[in-house]
Formats: sequence, C-alpha cells, structure tokens
Amino acid sequence: MSSKLKLGVIGTGNIFRGAHLPVWLGHSEVEIVALCDVAMDKAQAIANQHGISHVYNDYKEMLANEQLDIVDICTSNAYHAQAAICAIEAGAHVLCEKPDATNSADAEAMAAASIRHDRILMAIRNNRFTSTSSFLRKYVDAGHMGDIYTGRCGWIRRRGIPGKGGWFTTKELSGGGPLIDLGVHFIDLAMWLMGNPKPVAVSGATYCKFAESSLSDSIHSQFGEKNSEGTFDVEDLATGFVRFDNGATLQIEFSWASNIEEEMNFLELRGTKAGFSLRNGDAKLFTEIEETLCMVVPQLKKQADFGHASQINHFIDVVRKRSQPIVTPEQGVDMIKLLAGIYESARLGREIQLT
Repeated sequence: MSSKLKLGVIGTGNIFRGAHLPVWLGHSEVEIVALCDVAMDKAQAIANQHGISHVYNDYKEMLANEQLDIVDICTSNAYHAQAAICAIEAGAHVLCEKPDATNSADAEAMAAASIRHDRILMAIRNNRFTSTSSFLRKYVDAGHMGDIYTGRCGWIRRRGIPGKGGWFTTKELSGGGPLIDLGVHFIDLAMWLMGNPKPVAVSGATYCKFAESSLSDSIHSQFGEKNSEGTFDVEDLATGFVRFDNGATLQIEFSWASNIEEEMNFLELRGTKAGFSLRNGDAKLFTEIEETLCMVVPQLKKQADFGHASQINHFIDVVRKRSQPIVTPEQGVDMIKLLAGIYESARLGREIQLT
C-alpha cells in the first residue's frame, strides 16, 4: 500500500455525504480518488467541490480502472453484496453501510469472499462506537451485570417513513422496512453487549398500516428521495422475539409509523447483578449497593456524531494492522439470518429455527 490509502466510493447519497464524507476528508491516511453513483451528476458535484479526480456511473468500471486500497459502499441495500464482492475480488478492503445484505445467502457470499481473498470486510455498526456504548461494554466486561439473560430493544416512530415511494419502501431494493432499516442498529448493539450469543430461533409479526399517510413528525423521514408514484410494499412496524444459544432472549420492536406518544430508540438489558436502560442515547444503571436498590446515571460526554467517525477510524486501524476488528463478517451473517428469520416467521405465523 502507498503512504495514503486510495479510496473509491460506491454510492454518494445522504448517508455518504452526511456521515462518511466528512470523516474521509479529514483522515490523514486516506485519499479519495474516485466516486461512483448511478446519478453521476450528484457524484460529479461532490468531486468538483472537493477536488476528486475521477467520477463513474458503473462501479465495475471504477474497480477495473483504479488501483484502490479501500472501497466504501453506500448504495441502496440490494446492491451491497454484489458491490462488496466485486470490490474484494478487485483487491480492496471494504467498508459497507448497513445492512450487510438483504438475504443470508448474499451475506454468506460476502463473508466467504473476504476470507478467500484475505480482505477486510466490515459493515457499519456505528452504535457500537459511541462513548455510551463503549462505557456499557466495559461495565459488562468487568462482570458488573452478572449473567445477562434477557432484554428488549427498539426504535419506534410516530410518523417517520423515509423516502416514501423510493428505494426505502421498495422491497426489491431495500429488503424490507424498519426491521432491516432500524433493527440492525439496536439488535446488533444488544447482541454485542450480551457477548455476541448466536441466535437460534425467532418469532415475529409485521404490519403495514400507514402506507397512505403523508404526515411526518420525524427528521428521519427526510432520508431518501420520495416518489409519489412509487412503491410501498414493506412493513411499517415489526415486532419479534429472539432466542439465543446461551438461553438468553430479546424482545424487539421497530417502526416507521404507529400511534405512539413520541419517537424513541431504546435498549434494556437485564442481568443477575445489574441492568441498564439506554433511551435516546442516555444510560441508566440499576443495581444493588449495600443491600439497597440503586439507580446510577453515568456522567458521560455527549458525542457530536453517532459513532460513524470512530468506526471509520477503527476500519483504517484494522486495514493498517494496528487493531483487530470489532465488527466481523460472521456477525453480519448472524444478523441477516436473524432478520430474514423474523420476516419468514411473520409470513408463516410461527417460530423459525435458525440452526
């Protein structure tokens, strides 16, 4: 590798511009040499603004023409697997936005390619990289929670459908609705803090009740491009239950729209020595001190971003062999199997065995 890692980007939409681009531009070890987007004018505008030499509308052409060390994939979900495998086969290490893929076969193919070609493959799991999550992981690793045996997590919105009629609400492109869009974040965080147990069975239900609604009270509805003539064939709410190989369980709920008081994301885990709640980024611990039930509120510094910068920096450290990966392809396979199992359970109306 040269002194600077040569970066190519596939997909230059909102998540790239808002969460990835500022980090790459500020990283002393990275040079963005090429951008690719099917909407080539958008990529060209970014290139013009930041002095990036090459712009493509076909990522296979970009991979053939450029000698890239790393590739950042920020396309719609359906293209993650194909783009990642092609980039790995071209010799690049890959950072890929969540979800890893839209089905378990694609996730397994991505993981296999990374092993076969000895390349780093890391999906975005930015919620692991916040200061609060780091504190909670240290608290768990120190044994303060005891045996973590159950929990619940979710991200629920009153009205916050992203890009209605666009790729977010088109199953062929997204793989699903809020379960695959939001569920990845907090199911992953729960599993990571639980020690990455393997999911063995799931049960779920999905609903679509607000496809005709045009109301919005969430900033998150601004993601994606709306299309009044487009498709809405995904769920707007999913609920479920996960069983793990160590006997632990997890309740889940994710929605873009439902009649609730207000938008909220949350994670609660319960252990034999202590429990915690994480609501909209604020943590509380529940434990016993001197035979007294206590609630402890950690005084943590607020983080400016949502962990993307820390994960991107970690990815570079792993590529440079300065660190071992916190996020692995195998964990991605487990996640996509879990999500696919919940969709299948919702379709069939029964629990699904994953192993």
